[in-house]
Amino acid sequence: MTTISVCMIVKNEEKILSRCLDCLRDIADEIIIVDTGSTDNTKAIAKKYTDKIYDFEWIKDFSAARNYSLSFATKDYIYCADADEVIEPEEQKKFIALKQVLTPDIDIVQMLYTNQLQFNTVYNYDEELRPKLYRNGKNYRFEGCVHEAVVFDDSAKIIETDIRIKHMPLQNHGSRDLDIFLKSYTPENTRLDTRLHEQFARELYVCGTDEDFIRSAPIFERTLNDAERKEDELIEACCVLAHAARLKNNLNELFRYSIKGMALGACSELLCEFGDYFKETGNYEEAAIWYYNAAFEATSKINIAYCTQYPIQALANLYEELGMPEIANQYRTKLNN
Repeated sequence: MTTISVCMIVKNEEKILSRCLDCLRDIADEIIIVDTGSTDNTKAIAKKYTDKIYDFEWIKDFSAARNYSLSFATKDYIYCADADEVIEPEEQKKFIALKQVLTPDIDIVQMLYTNQLQFNTVYNYDEELRPKLYRNGKNYRFEGCVHEAVVFDDSAKIIETDIRIKHMPLQNHGSRDLDIFLKSYTPENTRLDTRLHEQFARELYVCGTDEDFIRSAPIFERTLNDAERKEDELIEACCVLAHAARLKNNLNELFRYSIKGMALGACSELLCEFGDYFKETGNYEEAAIWYYNAAFEATSKINIAYCTQYPIQALANLYEELGMPEIANQYRTKLNN
């Protein structure tokens, strides 16, 4: 039977660590926990499940910590778990059954990562297939200081399963992740890859402050001057830059970036920028047109809320201000459906 090393990095997870490890107790053949500086009872709780507990000085680099945890794995496969994950009993049975049939030629096993939309994460979908199980001895390494991922080439043999891993955080970690982005990546020394470019933009739209958008603008300005960037990345950059321009009340930049982005493909984020602009200038009728198009005539590129809750709530508020409560209530009803 295949053996599995569960590798985790943790910090101050006393409220949820037992919940996670209870799910893994019957799956794991060894549990490796790397603590990055807990000041609560995390390590004491971990000791109830394993004696393989190691310390790692936090350097604001999730990949460095992940790779350190992998270095202690001794079993056939490595499963990288987060403390805020839950595997329900039926899914545990599927996982244990997988161990009975997994063959050494399989390099990577994908599982369904679920429950994303409930917690306002940077993802626009409720579940997705993710690589969760890696063949040990293949020297797989995580890359990226935040939203880290294992890099593997096309030769890797990958299988997909319907095992569901439920994401159940107690809080959104967006502000922490965004802080790492802002401190780690600068336009002078970094070119974000496609995945991190998207994640950075989404972090901004989920939890970024006005100052965060303005600080990030030079990084996304560089994107527009990069001939190798894909269309989606250019649109992401235009969205961030248009928002930063509106915050700075720079109308020339607002229109320049918005028009450039919409020429590539109209998206709800840019339409909402115009809605916000006209609302702020008191032109509610014009604002309503842009919000309507954002909600019902376009789709989002970065944050799904910009084609759903955000413009519909804005429409309800505008029509209330315009003295049209019946129309306002119609939009509020849509929010609840």
